[in-house]
Amino acid sequence: MVDAQHRRLLSDIAIPPGETLRETLDAIDLPQAELARRMGRPQKTINEIVQGKAQITPETAIQLESVLGIPAAFWNNLEKQYRETLAAIEAERALEAQASLAEEFPYAEMATRSWVAETRVRTERVKELLKFFGVANLDLVALNDETAYRVANRGRVSPGALAAWLRRGDIEASLIKTAPFDERALRSSLPGMRSLTLKPPEEFEDALVRLCASAGVALVFVPHLPRTFANGAARWVSPTRALIQLSLRYPYEDVFWFSFFHELGHILLHGKRSRFVDFNHIVADPREGEANTFSAETLIPRDSYSDFVERERLGQTSICKFATSIGVSPGIVVGRLQHDGRLPRTHLNGLRRRFAWVER
Repeated sequence: MVDAQHRRLLSDIAIPPGETLRETLDAIDLPQAELARRMGRPQKTINEIVQGKAQITPETAIQLESVLGIPAAFWNNLEKQYRETLAAIEAERALEAQASLAEEFPYAEMATRSWVAETRVRTERVKELLKFFGVANLDLVALNDETAYRVANRGRVSPGALAAWLRRGDIEASLIKTAPFDERALRSSLPGMRSLTLKPPEEFEDALVRLCASAGVALVFVPHLPRTFANGAARWVSPTRALIQLSLRYPYEDVFWFSFFHELGHILLHGKRSRFVDFNHIVADPREGEANTFSAETLIPRDSYSDFVERERLGQTSICKFATSIGVSPGIVVGRLQHDGRLPRTHLNGLRRRFAWVER
Protein backbone atom coordinates (compact mmCIF):
# COMPACT_ATOMS: atom_id res chain seq x y z
CA MET A 1 0.00 0.00 0.00
CA VAL A 2 2.84 2.39 0.78
CA ASP A 3 4.32 1.75 -2.67
CA ALA A 4 1.00 2.57 -4.32
CA GLN A 5 0.73 5.82 -2.37
CA HIS A 6 4.31 6.79 -3.27
CA ARG A 7 3.58 6.12 -6.92
CA ARG A 8 0.69 8.55 -6.86
CA LEU A 9 2.77 11.26 -5.22
CA LEU A 10 5.37 11.06 -7.98
CA SER A 11 2.91 10.92 -10.85
CA ASP A 12 1.63 13.95 -12.71
CA ILE A 13 -1.46 11.93 -13.60
CA ALA A 14 -4.33 12.07 -11.13
CA ILE A 15 -5.05 8.46 -10.13
CA PRO A 16 -8.25 8.15 -8.10
CA PRO A 17 -8.03 6.43 -4.70
CA GLY A 18 -10.61 3.97 -5.96
CA GLU A 19 -7.94 2.26 -8.02
CA THR A 20 -5.98 1.48 -4.86
CA LEU A 21 -9.19 0.20 -3.30
CA ARG A 22 -9.78 -2.08 -6.31
CA GLU A 23 -6.19 -3.38 -6.15
CA THR A 24 -6.62 -4.07 -2.43
CA LEU A 25 -9.89 -5.94 -2.95
CA ASP A 26 -8.35 -8.01 -5.75
CA ALA A 27 -5.34 -8.83 -3.55
CA ILE A 28 -7.52 -10.22 -0.76
CA ASP A 29 -10.14 -11.66 -3.14
CA LEU A 30 -12.97 -9.61 -1.62
CA PRO A 31 -15.85 -8.79 -4.00
CA GLN A 32 -17.19 -5.24 -4.03
CA ALA A 33 -20.62 -6.57 -3.07
CA GLU A 34 -19.24 -8.19 0.07
CA LEU A 35 -17.31 -5.03 0.99
CA ALA A 36 -20.52 -3.03 0.59
CA ARG A 37 -22.40 -5.49 2.82
CA ARG A 38 -19.75 -5.33 5.56
CA MET A 39 -19.67 -1.52 5.42
CA GLY A 40 -23.43 -1.22 5.35
CA ARG A 41 -23.26 0.82 2.14
CA PRO A 42 -24.97 0.38 -1.24
CA GLN A 43 -22.89 -1.59 -3.74
CA LYS A 44 -23.41 1.26 -6.19
CA THR A 45 -21.51 3.60 -3.86
CA ILE A 46 -18.54 1.24 -3.63
CA ASN A 47 -18.55 0.79 -7.39
CA GLU A 48 -18.53 4.56 -7.94
CA ILE A 49 -15.58 4.94 -5.54
CA VAL A 50 -13.66 2.22 -7.41
CA GLN A 51 -14.38 3.94 -10.73
CA GLY A 52 -13.31 7.33 -9.35
CA LYS A 53 -16.80 8.78 -9.67
CA ALA A 54 -17.29 9.27 -5.93
CA GLN A 55 -14.95 10.54 -3.22
CA ILE A 56 -13.72 8.65 -0.19
CA THR A 57 -15.22 10.71 2.59
CA PRO A 58 -13.80 10.70 6.15
CA GLU A 59 -16.78 8.54 7.18
CA THR A 60 -16.04 6.06 4.37
CA ALA A 61 -12.35 6.00 5.32
CA ILE A 62 -13.25 4.99 8.88
CA GLN A 63 -15.48 2.20 7.58
CA LEU A 64 -12.72 0.96 5.28
CA GLU A 65 -10.35 0.86 8.24
CA SER A 66 -12.84 -1.27 10.19
CA VAL A 67 -13.36 -3.73 7.34
CA LEU A 68 -9.92 -3.86 5.70
CA GLY A 69 -7.64 -2.98 8.62
CA ILE A 70 -5.97 -0.21 6.62
CA PRO A 71 -5.86 3.09 8.60
CA ALA A 72 -8.45 5.71 7.75
CA ALA A 73 -5.61 8.25 7.49
CA PHE A 74 -4.23 6.32 4.53
CA TRP A 75 -7.49 6.59 2.60
CA ASN A 76 -7.98 10.21 3.58
CA ASN A 77 -4.46 11.05 2.41
CA LEU A 78 -5.00 9.26 -0.89
CA GLU A 79 -8.16 11.28 -1.48
CA LYS A 80 -6.44 14.53 -0.47
CA GLN A 81 -3.47 13.89 -2.73
CA TYR A 82 -5.76 12.97 -5.60
CA ARG A 83 -7.74 16.21 -5.26
CA GLU A 84 -4.55 18.25 -4.98
CA THR A 85 -3.15 16.59 -8.09
CA LEU A 86 -6.36 17.29 -9.98
CA ALA A 87 -6.19 20.92 -8.93
CA ALA A 88 -2.52 21.17 -9.91
CA ILE A 89 -3.19 19.64 -13.33
CA GLU A 90 -6.09 22.01 -13.88
CA ALA A 91 -3.97 24.96 -12.76
CA GLU A 92 -1.20 23.93 -15.16
CA ARG A 93 -3.70 23.71 -18.01
CA ALA A 94 -5.01 27.14 -17.11
CA LEU A 95 -1.47 28.54 -17.14
CA GLU A 96 -0.79 26.96 -20.52
CA ALA A 97 -4.01 28.46 -21.85
CA GLN A 98 -2.75 31.91 -20.83
CA ALA A 99 0.68 31.50 -22.40
CA SER A 100 -0.36 33.37 -25.54
CA LEU A 101 -1.61 36.26 -23.40
CA ALA A 102 1.77 36.41 -21.68
CA GLU A 103 3.33 37.28 -25.03
CA GLU A 104 1.56 40.65 -24.87
CA PHE A 105 4.01 41.77 -22.19
CA PRO A 106 7.73 42.62 -22.61
CA TYR A 107 8.79 39.79 -20.32
CA ALA A 108 12.52 39.81 -21.13
CA GLU A 109 12.79 43.53 -20.40
CA MET A 110 10.78 43.14 -17.20
CA ALA A 111 13.06 40.30 -16.09
CA THR A 112 16.15 42.39 -16.82
CA ARG A 113 14.79 44.96 -14.37
CA SER A 114 13.99 42.23 -11.81
CA TRP A 115 10.27 42.94 -11.97
CA VAL A 116 9.76 39.24 -12.70
CA ALA A 117 12.03 36.20 -12.49
CA GLU A 118 14.03 35.20 -15.55
CA THR A 119 12.61 32.07 -17.19
CA ARG A 120 11.92 30.76 -20.66
CA VAL A 121 9.25 28.31 -19.50
CA ARG A 122 5.92 29.56 -20.77
CA THR A 123 3.84 28.55 -17.77
CA GLU A 124 6.42 29.95 -15.36
CA ARG A 125 6.22 33.26 -17.17
CA VAL A 126 2.47 33.25 -16.73
CA LYS A 127 2.89 32.58 -13.01
CA GLU A 128 5.34 35.46 -12.67
CA LEU A 129 3.07 37.83 -14.57
CA LEU A 130 0.08 36.86 -12.44
CA LYS A 131 2.08 37.68 -9.30
CA PHE A 132 3.36 40.91 -10.79
CA PHE A 133 -0.08 42.18 -11.74
CA GLY A 134 -1.77 40.70 -8.68
CA VAL A 135 -4.49 38.95 -10.67
CA ALA A 136 -5.78 35.41 -10.98
CA ASN A 137 -5.96 35.53 -14.77
CA LEU A 138 -4.11 37.64 -17.33
CA ASP A 139 -7.46 38.44 -18.92
CA LEU A 140 -8.02 40.70 -15.92
CA VAL A 141 -5.07 42.95 -16.77
CA ALA A 142 -6.39 46.16 -18.29
CA LEU A 143 -4.77 46.27 -21.73
CA ASN A 144 -7.20 48.79 -23.14
CA ASP A 145 -7.09 51.57 -20.60
CA GLU A 146 -8.75 54.48 -22.34
CA THR A 147 -5.95 56.76 -21.20
CA ALA A 148 -3.59 54.93 -23.51
CA TYR A 149 -5.66 55.60 -26.58
CA ARG A 150 -6.32 59.32 -26.49
CA VAL A 151 -3.21 60.11 -28.45
CA ALA A 152 -2.14 60.36 -32.06
CA ASN A 153 0.50 57.61 -31.81
CA ARG A 154 -1.93 55.07 -30.40
CA GLY A 155 -0.98 52.50 -33.02
CA ARG A 156 2.63 52.49 -31.83
CA VAL A 157 1.87 51.95 -28.15
CA SER A 158 2.14 48.41 -26.81
CA PRO A 159 -0.82 47.93 -24.42
CA GLY A 160 1.06 45.17 -22.60
CA ALA A 161 4.18 47.27 -22.09
CA LEU A 162 2.13 50.24 -20.93
CA ALA A 163 0.14 48.07 -18.51
CA ALA A 164 3.40 46.69 -17.06
CA TRP A 165 4.89 50.17 -16.68
CA LEU A 166 1.80 51.48 -14.93
CA ARG A 167 1.62 48.44 -12.66
CA ARG A 168 5.23 48.95 -11.62
CA GLY A 169 4.28 52.46 -10.63
CA ASP A 170 1.49 51.11 -8.44
CA ILE A 171 3.90 48.68 -6.78
CA GLU A 172 6.51 51.34 -6.04
CA ALA A 173 3.89 53.82 -4.87
CA SER A 174 2.59 51.27 -2.36
CA LEU A 175 5.94 51.59 -0.56
CA ILE A 176 5.55 55.33 -0.05
CA LYS A 177 3.71 56.56 3.02
CA THR A 178 1.69 59.68 2.30
CA ALA A 179 -0.47 62.07 4.26
CA PRO A 180 -4.13 62.40 3.20
CA PHE A 181 -4.41 64.52 0.08
CA ASP A 182 -4.42 68.23 0.85
CA GLU A 183 -4.83 70.55 -2.13
CA ARG A 184 -3.88 73.65 -0.14
CA ALA A 185 -0.70 72.01 1.12
CA LEU A 186 0.18 70.86 -2.38
CA ARG A 187 -0.27 74.32 -3.87
CA SER A 188 1.77 75.88 -1.08
CA SER A 189 4.58 73.42 -1.89
CA LEU A 190 4.85 74.54 -5.52
CA PRO A 191 7.53 77.21 -4.90
CA GLY A 192 9.67 74.73 -2.98
CA MET A 193 9.27 72.14 -5.71
CA ARG A 194 10.14 74.69 -8.35
CA SER A 195 13.30 75.72 -6.50
CA LEU A 196 14.53 72.13 -6.73
CA THR A 197 15.05 72.62 -10.47
CA LEU A 198 18.36 74.23 -9.52
CA LYS A 199 19.65 71.06 -7.87
CA PRO A 200 21.02 67.81 -9.36
CA PRO A 201 18.87 64.65 -9.13
CA GLU A 202 20.86 63.18 -6.24
CA GLU A 203 19.82 66.20 -4.18
CA PHE A 204 16.28 66.92 -5.38
CA GLU A 205 14.84 63.41 -5.82
CA ASP A 206 14.21 62.53 -2.17
CA ALA A 207 13.19 66.10 -1.34
CA LEU A 208 10.64 66.13 -4.15
CA VAL A 209 9.21 62.78 -3.09
CA ARG A 210 8.85 64.04 0.50
CA LEU A 211 7.13 67.27 -0.55
CA CYS A 212 4.65 65.32 -2.64
CA ALA A 213 4.02 62.74 0.08
CA SER A 214 3.35 65.43 2.68
CA ALA A 215 0.44 66.64 0.53
CA GLY A 216 -0.97 63.19 -0.29
CA VAL A 217 0.80 62.43 -3.58
CA ALA A 218 3.02 59.39 -4.12
CA LEU A 219 5.75 60.28 -6.63
CA VAL A 220 7.55 57.40 -8.32
CA PHE A 221 10.20 57.17 -11.01
CA VAL A 222 9.85 54.15 -13.30
CA PRO A 223 12.15 53.88 -16.35
CA HIS A 224 10.13 53.61 -19.52
CA LEU A 225 9.67 50.29 -21.25
CA PRO A 226 10.07 49.98 -25.03
CA ARG A 227 6.89 50.96 -26.86
CA THR A 228 5.25 52.70 -23.94
CA PHE A 229 6.13 56.16 -25.26
CA ALA A 230 4.93 57.62 -21.97
CA ASN A 231 6.61 60.59 -20.33
CA GLY A 232 4.44 60.41 -17.26
CA ALA A 233 1.13 59.43 -15.75
CA ALA A 234 -1.22 60.76 -13.09
CA ARG A 235 -4.02 58.93 -11.35
CA TRP A 236 -5.85 58.58 -8.07
CA VAL A 237 -5.33 55.33 -6.18
CA SER A 238 -7.86 56.28 -3.49
CA PRO A 239 -9.98 59.35 -2.63
CA THR A 240 -7.18 60.58 -0.36
CA ARG A 241 -4.10 59.52 -2.31
CA ALA A 242 -2.83 60.46 -5.76
CA LEU A 243 0.00 58.98 -7.81
CA ILE A 244 2.41 60.67 -10.20
CA GLN A 245 4.67 58.43 -12.25
CA LEU A 246 7.57 59.71 -14.37
CA SER A 247 9.60 57.76 -16.92
CA LEU A 248 12.60 59.95 -17.80
CA ARG A 249 12.04 58.75 -21.35
CA TYR A 250 13.80 61.90 -22.47
CA PRO A 251 16.77 62.52 -20.14
CA TYR A 252 16.83 66.31 -20.34
CA GLU A 253 15.99 68.32 -17.25
CA ASP A 254 13.48 70.59 -18.99
CA VAL A 255 11.43 67.59 -20.16
CA PHE A 256 11.58 66.01 -16.72
CA TRP A 257 10.39 69.11 -14.88
CA PHE A 258 7.75 69.96 -17.45
CA SER A 259 6.42 66.39 -17.17
CA PHE A 260 6.37 66.57 -13.38
CA PHE A 261 4.41 69.80 -13.21
CA HIS A 262 2.18 68.63 -16.07
CA GLU A 263 1.14 65.58 -14.04
CA LEU A 264 0.78 67.74 -10.96
CA GLY A 265 -1.56 69.93 -12.99
CA HIS A 266 -3.78 66.94 -13.67
CA ILE A 267 -3.97 66.21 -9.95
CA LEU A 268 -4.83 69.79 -9.03
CA LEU A 269 -7.10 70.68 -11.93
CA HIS A 270 -8.97 67.54 -12.87
CA GLY A 271 -11.32 65.05 -11.24
CA LYS A 272 -10.36 62.19 -9.00
CA ARG A 273 -11.89 59.67 -11.37
CA SER A 274 -9.63 60.72 -14.23
CA ARG A 275 -6.50 58.81 -15.24
CA PHE A 276 -3.88 60.30 -17.51
CA VAL A 277 -0.98 58.83 -19.42
CA ASP A 278 0.91 61.53 -21.26
CA PHE A 279 2.75 60.94 -24.52
CA ASN A 280 4.89 63.93 -25.42
CA HIS A 281 2.11 66.07 -23.93
CA ILE A 282 0.04 65.78 -27.08
CA VAL A 283 -3.11 67.87 -26.69
CA ALA A 284 -5.70 65.22 -27.57
CA ASP A 285 -7.94 66.37 -24.73
CA PRO A 286 -8.65 69.89 -23.44
CA ARG A 287 -7.40 68.77 -20.04
CA GLU A 288 -4.01 68.03 -21.55
CA GLY A 289 -3.82 71.61 -22.74
CA GLU A 290 -4.75 72.82 -19.28
CA ALA A 291 -2.02 70.69 -17.72
CA ASN A 292 0.49 71.98 -20.28
CA THR A 293 -0.38 75.57 -19.44
CA PHE A 294 -0.18 74.88 -15.71
CA SER A 295 3.28 73.36 -16.08
CA ALA A 296 4.65 76.03 -18.40
CA GLU A 297 3.48 78.92 -16.23
CA THR A 298 4.54 77.30 -12.97
CA LEU A 299 8.06 76.91 -14.27
CA ILE A 300 8.28 80.23 -16.13
CA PRO A 301 5.69 82.89 -15.28
CA ARG A 302 3.93 84.11 -18.39
CA ASP A 303 4.59 87.85 -17.94
CA SER A 304 8.26 87.34 -17.13
CA TYR A 305 8.72 85.12 -20.15
CA SER A 306 6.96 87.55 -22.50
CA ASP A 307 9.09 90.45 -21.32
CA PHE A 308 12.26 88.40 -21.70
CA VAL A 309 11.67 87.20 -25.27
CA GLU A 310 10.54 90.67 -26.39
CA ARG A 311 13.35 92.71 -24.84
CA GLU A 312 16.40 90.47 -24.75
CA ARG A 313 18.70 89.10 -27.37
CA LEU A 314 18.56 85.36 -26.83
CA GLY A 315 21.98 84.04 -25.96
CA GLN A 316 23.70 82.05 -23.23
CA THR A 317 24.42 85.08 -21.05
CA SER A 318 20.91 86.53 -21.22
CA ILE A 319 19.29 83.14 -20.70
CA CYS A 320 21.37 82.38 -17.63
CA LYS A 321 20.66 85.82 -16.22
CA PHE A 322 16.93 85.45 -16.82
CA ALA A 323 16.89 81.94 -15.30
CA THR A 324 18.62 83.27 -12.19
CA SER A 325 16.13 86.12 -11.89
CA ILE A 326 13.14 83.76 -11.85
CA GLY A 327 14.86 81.02 -9.82
CA VAL A 328 14.94 78.09 -12.25
CA SER A 329 17.66 76.17 -14.07
CA PRO A 330 18.85 77.74 -17.37
CA GLY A 331 18.17 74.43 -19.10
CA ILE A 332 14.47 74.86 -18.45
CA VAL A 333 14.51 78.24 -20.17
CA VAL A 334 16.41 76.78 -23.14
CA GLY A 335 13.89 73.97 -23.44
CA ARG A 336 10.99 76.42 -23.42
CA LEU A 337 12.59 78.63 -26.06
CA GLN A 338 13.28 75.61 -28.28
CA HIS A 339 9.73 74.35 -27.84
CA ASP A 340 8.32 77.74 -28.80
CA GLY A 341 10.52 77.95 -31.86
CA ARG A 342 12.44 80.95 -30.60
CA LEU A 343 15.65 78.96 -30.43
CA PRO A 344 16.79 76.18 -32.81
CA ARG A 345 16.75 72.69 -31.31
CA THR A 346 20.48 72.51 -31.89
CA HIS A 347 21.33 75.67 -29.94
CA LEU A 348 22.56 75.91 -26.35
CA ASN A 349 21.85 72.28 -25.48
CA GLY A 350 24.90 72.42 -23.27
CA LEU A 351 22.77 74.32 -20.78
CA ARG A 352 20.25 71.48 -20.64
CA ARG A 353 21.45 68.97 -18.05
CA ARG A 354 20.96 65.30 -18.80
CA PHE A 355 19.59 63.03 -16.09
CA ALA A 356 20.24 59.30 -15.85
CA TRP A 357 18.68 56.51 -13.83
CA VAL A 358 20.79 55.27 -10.97
CA GLU A 359 19.89 51.85 -9.54
CA ARG A 360 19.38 51.90 -5.77
